[in-house]
Amino acid sequence: MILVISMRNRKDYDHRDGATGLKRRVEQLTGNPVLTMHYADACPVTVRAVNPQAIIITGSPDPWPTIRVSDLYGINDLLHATKIPLLAICQGHQLIGHSFNRDLRKVRRLPDEPMRKCRPGEPDTGAVKGHPGYYYADAFVEVNILRADPIFAGLGRRVRVRESHRCEIKKLPRGFIHLAKSADCTYEMIRHGARLLYGMQFHAERWEKPYKEGRTILVNFFHLAGVRSVKTDA
Repeated sequence: MILVISMRNRKDYDHRDGATGLKRRVEQLTGNPVLTMHYADACPVTVRAVNPQAIIITGSPDPWPTIRVSDLYGINDLLHATKIPLLAICQGHQLIGHSFNRDLRKVRRLPDEPMRKCRPGEPDTGAVKGHPGYYYADAFVEVNILRADPIFAGLGRRVRVRESHRCEIKKLPRGFIHLAKSADCTYEMIRHGARLLYGMQFHAERWEKPYKEGRTILVNFFHLAGVRSVKTDA
């Protein structure tokens, strides 16, 4: 069984939650059942109780300042302690940055960390998403792989993957390895130096023709986690 932890606010955590679509895609890709859990319910004890083979933390459009930090204590402890293979996507990836770059129990509110402001003459992509003046990546973007890692098996040094974000990790967390970057986002992908704990800013789960490198990355992650992956396309 695979566990998907949703980063959506509790009011949006229902059948319309983005975790539902991710659940279906992972079930199609691996042939394994997927359980979803809200981030405020996730901690070492609750995750150990369901005993997943792998964990995925989703993205979310909810700004960091709207999230009650105390609701993150359990998932913070999970990130620091779990030995279960874990892949964090988009806001889940940023959660790794917040959790390892600061003590969450000593802060009252987490900041948004935008990539950058829009350049002069550049389309205001953030305005459509409610953040005027800030660059918002919302397309398939070229990402450069900086170092070899089993999660990139079968891929070249550049991949095109789906981006949908305004914020990013600003500082590489201590104990992590920098795996990939793009023109506008430095830390596109990172990995813990001692555990199968990955963070990716992009949405590997949103692959589509002709850009299917995200599917390969997910398949490789599940192989590393010991999860059987379906060989046919999904």
